[in-house]
Amino acid sequence: MKGFLRWFKGSTKIKRWIFVVLVGIALVCYGFSKILVTTEISSVKQILNIVITFISGFLLVVLGLVFMQKRTLEILVEANQRNNDININSLIFNKNVYEKGPKVVVIGGGTGLNTVLRGIKKYTNNITAIVTVSDYGEIATDSRRELELKPIEDIKTSMISLSNHEEQMEALLDYKFESGRLANLSFGDVYLSAMQNIYGDFTNSIEKSSKVLRMVGKVLPVTLDEMQICAELKDGTIVKEKDKISETVYEKITKIERIYLTPSNCRPAPGVLEAISEADAIIIGPGNLYTNVIPNLLIKNVAKAIKESKAIKFYISNIMTEPGQTDNYSVSDHIAAITEHTRENIIDYCLGNAGEIVPEYVRKYNRQGSDVVDLDTAKIKELGINVIKRDIAKIENGYIRHNTEEIAKTIMEFICNDLKFKNKQTETQYVLLNSRLKAKKKIDKKERKAKGEKVLLKKLLSKINSTGKRAKRSSKFQNKYQDRIESIRHTEENTIRNRERYENSEKNN
Repeated sequence: MKGFLRWFKGSTKIKRWIFVVLVGIALVCYGFSKILVTTEISSVKQILNIVITFISGFLLVVLGLVFMQKRTLEILVEANQRNNDININSLIFNKNVYEKGPKVVVIGGGTGLNTVLRGIKKYTNNITAIVTVSDYGEIATDSRRELELKPIEDIKTSMISLSNHEEQMEALLDYKFESGRLANLSFGDVYLSAMQNIYGDFTNSIEKSSKVLRMVGKVLPVTLDEMQICAELKDGTIVKEKDKISETVYEKITKIERIYLTPSNCRPAPGVLEAISEADAIIIGPGNLYTNVIPNLLIKNVAKAIKESKAIKFYISNIMTEPGQTDNYSVSDHIAAITEHTRENIIDYCLGNAGEIVPEYVRKYNRQGSDVVDLDTAKIKELGINVIKRDIAKIENGYIRHNTEEIAKTIMEFICNDLKFKNKQTETQYVLLNSRLKAKKKIDKKERKAKGEKVLLKKLLSKINSTGKRAKRSSKFQNKYQDRIESIRHTEENTIRNRERYENSEKNN
């Protein structure tokens, strides 16, 4: 009951629409009563009064109900976004409503794929991660050999990225038993092996795991066929092991001519083509161009399905080049390589980094043979692709990484604008997505404001300190201003401490 009453508090903005509905009902009832009690209508004015009253009341009822529904969905989104003490169940809420978010398919592998998944899952539950399950010739782990499992490392990392509690899920799936009959076996391998034995199908077992582990979205292997990546270099050399491609390129002082699969007719796993055809947005990359991105697109009919899909197609550019694979590549070179291998124009928008990166981190990558990928906008447009410039690079633990939050927000804004263009503002999908974007903007605004205040306070404190030092050197003004300086310094120190406590409490919440 308390939760139900919270629904009507001032901040929810629900009461105004209830009032509109009540006014509308009153007008409709008044119009009917006029018809019932009036024995004779002698003028056009009377008729118009009755009609206008009735129509106005009906419109107010409809308007109030529509906006009540819209605001209710927004409240649910805001409550879920804040994760505070609001009792969502008390809002008469069907949890399946979040399954009505936009359908997003992410294709790739490795850390690039997982970077995108972490951001997208905050806006919709309708996520399908399409990853490869081939070991590309690598040596199988003891756990995999013992349980006779397919290569599932990318599957496991994607499952972790789609989890609501990533750290706990990672610790669980990567845990290795130390004693007994399960010694040296990974829990993740044991679990997936058990699921496969229960459901009899590898793809089905992974899909069922999404529900068992309460993941946001689902993970699909791009193919169940055994396959291997092969590279043909410009000098004609053939490399049949993924791990040796970069090494061979360096030794031969050449470049990659093309990548192909063995066998060449690998079939897509069940559900892959269906997910692509039903998607609202398809995201390709980021990730190693020749070993993570292109191989998924070479699976039979995958590129064709992407081209024929009505979804918005995004390519997320790498920030740094990959030594031995994409040396001296610009963004347009990455896109050209994808087009040449797939024979299809499967990209509508390219999301590239337009932000500045601290030079000392770039030099760190330069020493390893990597450099910043040039966003050559003019050449990209010549390929018929729209360019989206954003600051999508950030420094994390000393490494240059993609900004998960910025990528997800940018993509979702495009989906939201597309829905608006199609006049779908009243649909649940648009309302949910628009509400989450508004909530995200509010959070970003508060963070920027807090950050700006913190910087301003530090500058002010620095000025005060320097003023204090000058005062010490100048005895003429010391007695006059010393007390005021100390008072200001003390106030600013308290303000900074209170701000830090507030930020820590916000993070904990």
